Amino acid sequence: MMNIKVAAPFNKDKVLEIIDAFGHSGKTYWKKRNTIKVFEVGNDKWNVKSFQVPHLINRFAYKYVRKSKARRSFEHAEILLKKGILTPKPIGYVEYSAAIGLTNSFYISQNLNYDFNFGDVIDKDFTDRENVLNQFTEFTFQLHENDVHHFDHSKGNTLMCQTSTGQYDFYLIDLNRMKFEEMSYDKRIDNFNRVSLTDDMIEIVGKKYASLIGHNEAQVIDDIRKSCEKFKEFARRKGRWKKRVGL
Repeated sequence: MMNIKVAAPFNKDKVLEIIDAFGHSGKTYWKKRNTIKVFEVGNDKWNVKSFQVPHLINRFAYKYVRKSKARRSFEHAEILLKKGILTPKPIGYVEYSAAIGLTNSFYISQNLNYDFNFGDVIDKDFTDRENVLNQFTEFTFQLHENDVHHFDHSKGNTLMCQTSTGQYDFYLIDLNRMKFEEMSYDKRIDNFNRVSLTDDMIEIVGKKYASLIGHNEAQVIDDIRKSCEKFKEFARRKGRWKKRVGL
């Protein structure tokens, strides 16, 4: 059984043609649990993300209880754009399922020719670094003010394009783990802990964010630092556990 949703003005038949060719065509951009391929469609390029086949319980859940990752990615992209937050243009999603539940699912979006991602800014010699960090903080503040809680707000999931005026456009990707809710102070602070901030970055980001929310600068910097340290320790414990169980 197949379920498909395609946004106007894109062509449903072309989407299905690309999905049918996914296994033997397209240029692989990313391949771990999920696979991302880029396809040339006329003068355009499309990114197609194939989500890993879920385990048995999630197969059932994604068909009968909750929305699939592909569908959530598409719907979240549409919501973000309505809120004025940039993300590669959503084209559609395709789901395949059997009686037992979801099997394969795909999210399709337009390819973005970006200049760099947030992970590149960790390098202390990165050009215009402080300005980029300040603008990234303003972007994150915009997310929070628009009730966007991106659980995967990590260093690889914000793509950046430099404009002719020296400003930067920020695009969110990896959208399936997201909730639209009022962002408390603690949620806002913790939303910085996955972006791999170094000590000097915490100072810059914390100072800027404090000015945006009208809080004490030293307190915000300290709270972001503590949240980052707590997350790093959690990640270390998780890594040790995975090694012990052979994952």
